[in-house]
Amino acid sequence: MIFIVIPARDEEGRIGRVVRGLFERGWNKTVVVDDGSADRTAAEAEAAGAIVLRHPFNRGQGAALQTGDEYALAQGAEAVVHFDGDGQFNPDDVAPALAKLKEKNLDAVLGSRFLDGRSRVPFFKKYFLLPLARFVNRLLTGVRLTDAHNGFRVLSRRALEKIKITQDGMAHNSEIVEKLKRAGLAFAEFPVEVTYSEYGQGAAGGLKILRDWFFGKIIG
Repeated sequence: MIFIVIPARDEEGRIGRVVRGLFERGWNKTVVVDDGSADRTAAEAEAAGAIVLRHPFNRGQGAALQTGDEYALAQGAEAVVHFDGDGQFNPDDVAPALAKLKEKNLDAVLGSRFLDGRSRVPFFKKYFLLPLARFVNRLLTGVRLTDAHNGFRVLSRRALEKIKITQDGMAHNSEIVEKLKRAGLAFAEFPVEVTYSEYGQGAAGGLKILRDWFFGKIIG
């Protein structure tokens, strides 16, 4: 069984369309983790057919993914696809990413917006923010990637059993990569399409990721 896990907070205007797009392609085991939303995110996700898990207050995207992963494992998932709830990802990328996981006998597939020409990345993000993010990610994890902090990924059951996300916030992206490497799990990047809206991490978000990462290492 394949489960799609979507962390979502205050996405009532988009989450229904995201879930329906996945269902139209046959991914009917879609789990939305409502991370303390103040709007109708949970109701819209349920109306679209998703399984909805709820955090009573906002804990962060990493915590929401861990909740979804634990649920999927308990239900017997063979693999989990992490997918954002804001409509930026293309559901047509799910099947080929899963095919690569199986064909190459990988434990994880990490999405990259730079391996084909479909993603129109805003200039400042493409030439300033993302190169900095790649550098910081390599510094933190020791892994060179073409993309950093891409929320699209596929994790096999073996990977899910070995990786527990402890970074509740956005630093979970680097944490997952670091733990894949440390556990000796096989992984590769895969081209995915990202469609941009006005939302994004920005420079302040990058500084928060660094703060969360180092704080988590100190208390961990």
